[in-house]
Amino acid sequence: MIAFKNNLKTVFLLAALFGLLVWVGSYWGRQGMIMFGAIGLLMNFGAWFFSDKIAIKSMRGQEVNEQTAPELYRMIEDLSRRAGLPMPRVFVCPHDAPNAFATGRNPRHAAVAVTSGALRLLDRDELEGVMAHELAHVKNRDTLTSTIAATIAGIFSMIAQSFMFFGMGGNNREGGNPLAVLLVVILGAVGAVLIKAMISRAREFVADADGAAIAGSPHGLASALRKLDSVAKQVPLHQPNPAMNNLFIVEPFMGRTITNMFASHPPTEKRVAALLGGR
Repeated sequence: MIAFKNNLKTVFLLAALFGLLVWVGSYWGRQGMIMFGAIGLLMNFGAWFFSDKIAIKSMRGQEVNEQTAPELYRMIEDLSRRAGLPMPRVFVCPHDAPNAFATGRNPRHAAVAVTSGALRLLDRDELEGVMAHELAHVKNRDTLTSTIAATIAGIFSMIAQSFMFFGMGGNNREGGNPLAVLLVVILGAVGAVLIKAMISRAREFVADADGAAIAGSPHGLASALRKLDSVAKQVPLHQPNPAMNNLFIVEPFMGRTITNMFASHPPTEKRVAALLGGR
């Protein structure tokens, strides 16, 4: 039931993003919006198609196999079999900050990665829960969902940049008043970021529930989330692209404060409560 509600919530939020785009687009001519939309879709399609390579390279991931990391590899192999998924590529990232993520455009081109800090911190049951959560993201094709949201948010960003550099004004309302258009762009951009964060939070709840089912118990993942959240708040994750935050199992600490409103993950206590039946 929780997974169904969050899947339904994701559909409504994606629809809201499209509605927001149409509203902002009404302040420009049709040709301008087609141009921005085409460029935004092209850029984000490229990011989606090469998402696994971009994410892994950004995190300096090193691919492992049954010979170089036998326990981790066999664990993921077993979890993939339980989930009905093809075996993904497996990477270990040389970061002290404990975290993990999944990427790839579909289950046949998926990769899962875990930091060396997480391998040191978690026991076997906890690590199994974490990797099952990441495989749930792969199974639910959450990378595709994130890309759709990022595509629309990216279009807003392009519109805002064009306005700042070229002084583009709306030609359909307010007599082309540039201040009115700037306000619309700002509201649209902030709204897009908020909705994108809400989509990410909804997908985390679904991946938690499905990951617990794959692992066979929610307790390992619940314990891992508590540990990861506690240590991650103290150890910064040195990765160059904060836009990747939604990929990770817990919100990475980047050396700055992130308000709950813009956070890409739900509060850990709510995730644990949902896993253990307290929600």
